[in-house]
Amino acid sequence: MIQTIKKAWGIPELRKKIIFTALILLIFRIGNAIPVPYVNTDLLKSYLEGMSTTVLGLYNVMSGGAFAQATVFALGVQPYINSSIIIQLLTIAIPALERLARDGGEEGKKKIQSITRYATVAIAILQGWGYYMLMKNYGILTEKSFWVALVIIASFIAGSSFVMWMGEQITEFGIGNGISIILFAGILSRVPSMVSSMISGLRAGTLAWWAAVLVVLGILALIVLITWVNGAERRIPVQYAKRQVGRKMYGGQASTLPMKVNMSGVLPIIFAQSIAMIPSTIAAFCKQPAEGTFWYGFLNAIDTKSVLYMIFYFLMIIAFSYFYATIQFNPVEISNNLKKNGGFIPGFRPGKPTTDFIKKVLNKVTLFGAIYLGVVAILPLLIGKIVGNSSLSIGGTSVIIVVGVALETVQALESQMLMRQYKGFLE
Repeated sequence: MIQTIKKAWGIPELRKKIIFTALILLIFRIGNAIPVPYVNTDLLKSYLEGMSTTVLGLYNVMSGGAFAQATVFALGVQPYINSSIIIQLLTIAIPALERLARDGGEEGKKKIQSITRYATVAIAILQGWGYYMLMKNYGILTEKSFWVALVIIASFIAGSSFVMWMGEQITEFGIGNGISIILFAGILSRVPSMVSSMISGLRAGTLAWWAAVLVVLGILALIVLITWVNGAERRIPVQYAKRQVGRKMYGGQASTLPMKVNMSGVLPIIFAQSIAMIPSTIAAFCKQPAEGTFWYGFLNAIDTKSVLYMIFYFLMIIAFSYFYATIQFNPVEISNNLKKNGGFIPGFRPGKPTTDFIKKVLNKVTLFGAIYLGVVAILPLLIGKIVGNSSLSIGGTSVIIVVGVALETVQALESQMLMRQYKGFLE
C-alpha cells in the first residue's frame, strides 16, 4: 500500500487527488473537534461510556468519537448510510424507482442521488431532534430554551449535510468512495486512544498481559481473514455463441460470471447489530430491575456479553446476508441477459436451468460469506468475554470497515495508475 501511494505521488494528477482527499479529511477532523454550544461534554461523555454496548455506542464508533462529544459532525455519515439503505430497499419495492434505476441511465442515477440527499436531511432532522431530547432529559444541557434547541438541532443537521457534501467531493475529485473514506478516517482516529488506554491498563494492572496479547492477535487474525475473503469470488464459466452480422462473425468467446463471496460488505453486520442491540438500548433507558427478579434475568440473557445474544446476532447476520445477496444479484435477470447476448453456461440450457444453477451457486457462496461475516462479528465478542472488556463488541464492524475501505482505496489507486501504464503492485 505504501509503495502504491509513493508511485501515485509521482503522478501530478494523482498527487492533486491525494492532497484534495487529505484536505477534506483534515476539515472533517477539525469539525469533529468543535462542540455545539450549551452542552456539558464531560457529563455527556461519562453518560455514553456506560452506553457503549447499545446503538449509541455504535453511533459513537462510526462518528470517530464525535457523538460522545456532541460536536458539529456528531451525526457523521450515519444519516447518509441510513438513507442510502432505505432508498436501495425502496428501489426494489417501488416499481417507478426500479425503472428509474434500471432504465434511467445517468439521468436516473442523478435523480436517485438527489432523492438520497433529501432523505439524508430528513433523517438528520429526526436524529438531531432525538439527540437533543436525550441530552435534555438527562440534564446534559447547560441551558434550556427554544433558541437553544434550534441552535443545537440546526448545528447537527448542517454538520451531517456538510459531511455528506464532503464525501461526494472526495468521490468526484479525490480517490475512492468519499463516504467510505470519511467513515474509515473516523474509526481510525480512535486507534491512538484505544492503544493508550490499553497501555495504561497494563501499567495499572487492570489488564493482564495475556489479555492484551489475545486482543492484538485477534485483530491481526481478523485483518488477515478479511483481506483473504475480500477478493475471493466464484467464477462461473460463460460461453458466447458465434453469430454472423452482415459479413462479419461475432462471438465465440469464453468469459466468466464473477460472484463475490462477500457480496454485501459490512451492511448485514450493521443491520444485525442495530436490531440485536435494540433490547439492551431500551433497557438502558429504563429503571434497572431488582436482582433476582424475572426482568433482571431477562436483561442478563439479552446482554451483549451473553451467549444468547451471540447466537441471535449470528443468525441475524446470516439472514441479512441472504437478503442483500438476493437484492444485489438477481439470477433471473442475469439468465435473461445471458440469453439476449447469446451467452450460455456450458452444460446448462438457457432459461430456467441456467437460472436454477445460478441460484444454487449463489446460495452456496452466500452461505460461506455469511458464516465469514458471522465469525468476524462474533470473534471480538468472544475475546471481549474472555478478557472482560465489553467495548470490543463492535470491534469486528470497525475492523471490516477499515480493512475493506483500505483495500478499495488501494484498488482505486491501482486502476488510476494502470490507466497511465504504471504497474503498482504488479511489479
